[in-house]
Amino acid sequence: MARTVPDREKSPKKKAKKRILESPKKKAKKRDYGSYASFVYKVLKQVHPAVGISKRAMVIMDSFVADIFERLATEAGKLCKKSNTRTISSREIQTATRLVIPGELCKHAVSEGTKAVTKYVSSKGTA
Repeated sequence: MARTVPDREKSPKKKAKKRILESPKKKAKKRDYGSYASFVYKVLKQVHPAVGISKRAMVIMDSFVADIFERLATEAGKLCKKSNTRTISSREIQTATRLVIPGELCKHAVSEGTKAVTKYVSSKGTA
């Protein structure tokens, strides 16, 4: 038979210590970042306010954005390994963009990225 001790005999400090020692270590959960649907929708409304998008088209756009993001991140990581740096900077992202995205689209992407980085740096300095 198991012997039980009433709770009033135990001190709260011992109880807390015992609980800490007995609790198993939990693995950190990988956060689910969801989709890019809300961002795609915001950009669509900036460019064409009167136009909507179907769920199927949104799934395709979400997949497209995720694929491009993965390609850019992979290429930027390769560039970091090649140059023996441990940090992906805007320079690696810009070079990866030039390698992954073709032609005229690349020029627009680089100019928009440069504009976004400039805007971020200027807003960070005033805050």
